[in-house]
Amino acid sequence: MKATASLSPSKSSTAPAEKALLQVLGELVKARLTFLVLLTTAVGFYLGWRGTLDGWLLAHTLLGTALVACGAAALNQLSEREHDARMRRTADRPLPSGRLQPETVLILGGASSVVGLIYLALAVNALTSLLGAVTLGSYLFVYTPLKRVTWLNTAVGAVPGALPPLMGWTAARGQLSGEGWALFGILFFWQIPHFLAIAWLYREEYEKAGFVMLPSVDRGGVRTGRQAVSHTMGLLIVSLTPFLLHLTGVVYVCGALLLGAIFLVCAAQFSRQLTAGRARQLFFASILYLPLLLGLMVLDKLKY
Repeated sequence: MKATASLSPSKSSTAPAEKALLQVLGELVKARLTFLVLLTTAVGFYLGWRGTLDGWLLAHTLLGTALVACGAAALNQLSEREHDARMRRTADRPLPSGRLQPETVLILGGASSVVGLIYLALAVNALTSLLGAVTLGSYLFVYTPLKRVTWLNTAVGAVPGALPPLMGWTAARGQLSGEGWALFGILFFWQIPHFLAIAWLYREEYEKAGFVMLPSVDRGGVRTGRQAVSHTMGLLIVSLTPFLLHLTGVVYVCGALLLGAIFLVCAAQFSRQLTAGRARQLFFASILYLPLLLGLMVLDKLKY
């Protein structure tokens, strides 16, 4: 009985510590964003694969991509730690809050990125690893510094954000093709209204932190609204390309038209009424749109 009693406090104290560590690491690697990256990569792989799905190759692709994505997220937070400390929504991240030290994040982020790229090259193929390197480099060395220079950073940042499904495609096919670029285009256009909604909601915080977002320089919101509508319209058009390229069938194209129309209505309402409520509506519409569209692609894939 004494031995059992002495072990109980140790176990109870270890569990919260492990949970706290996992929570910190999850925040460091932006777990929800990384999950979205892996989801789009998996869809790209599935749509690109012919015949019986190679589960092992898919697993290798997702593991390598996850390592690169986690490394990129950690290094991004390392670069922006002083700016994150000025924003209420990011001040509690591991670095600004002091829960992790910069040296630790540099080692973790650098090691994860390098190992991920090497793993993709050896376990998947060189082209997918190259796309991973482009994603990592453009995210860290182009998009991240541009956030403090020009509002065009959103469009630039949409490029690395749109590459994961193309990486999944090249992992399955071993080459670039129109269908893979169609997936890239969908993710590219989707990101603009998604991020504009966020930037409008937190425009004062972004400005205080030193980030140059369109809503911060577009005081009246006219350009912000127009950008949201034009890119949502572009998304609706680009979302039809998988059907036009005979990658998906009629069920997909009907669903894409319906989802795109709803998303466009939300963007138009945001453009007309630049309120926090309309911005949240646009944000939640974007959150629902993407998984539903990807699900339709998977369900109505034509090429096997």
